[in-house]
Amino acid sequence: MTVDALSTGLPPSPDQVISNLRDAASPNYADQDTASVHVRAGALFARLKAINRASNAATRAHKQATADARHEMDQTHLGLQNLLYEKRHLEREIEKCRQFASVYQDIPIYPLEEFIQLAPDEHKTEDVLANEHQLMLNRLSFELSERQKLSQRNEELETRRDQMQKESKAKQALTDNVKAHIDTLMKTALDVQKKVDELVPSAPEPSSDPTPAGSS
Repeated sequence: MTVDALSTGLPPSPDQVISNLRDAASPNYADQDTASVHVRAGALFARLKAINRASNAATRAHKQATADARHEMDQTHLGLQNLLYEKRHLEREIEKCRQFASVYQDIPIYPLEEFIQLAPDEHKTEDVLANEHQLMLNRLSFELSERQKLSQRNEELETRRDQMQKESKAKQALTDNVKAHIDTLMKTALDVQKKVDELVPSAPEPSSDPTPAGSS
């Protein structure tokens, strides 16, 4: 329900009822029957209460209509902000596209002579060579293919190098292990030789001044 729709359903003004109540309480009615005055006043008070209830109901209805209108306005404003944001985003994207400059001219690729020499036949047909745009696309495609092959070869070489490094480390570990065993065996052999030398007495050394034969 809108405010315009509610404006036609406003409660009547209580001014006339209040004016009648004032008249009923004025000295003009002092000579009238008290019961009739009470009846008239009760009817006026009932009418005033009805107007008050209608006024409260209209107030609540107007508050609700105002809240609904505010909510609708907020939603419309939010939708407008979203549209403006999307518009700015699209404008920026359009500007980026307008300012886009391809860097393919700066990419080092095979010279045309080497391309014609190395590229597959389907990349260098007469129609392709006569079409500058298609020729450049084919040259870029060939360059990409060659770089991918080179990258794959490099990966294979790195894999092979890593494998050889692992094998070298394994062989070095085996060599170190054998050397440690040899050192242990040599130490054991020296210990055994030392013990044998201790157990077997050495032969006496010949005298440096022997007695001449036949002397008394």
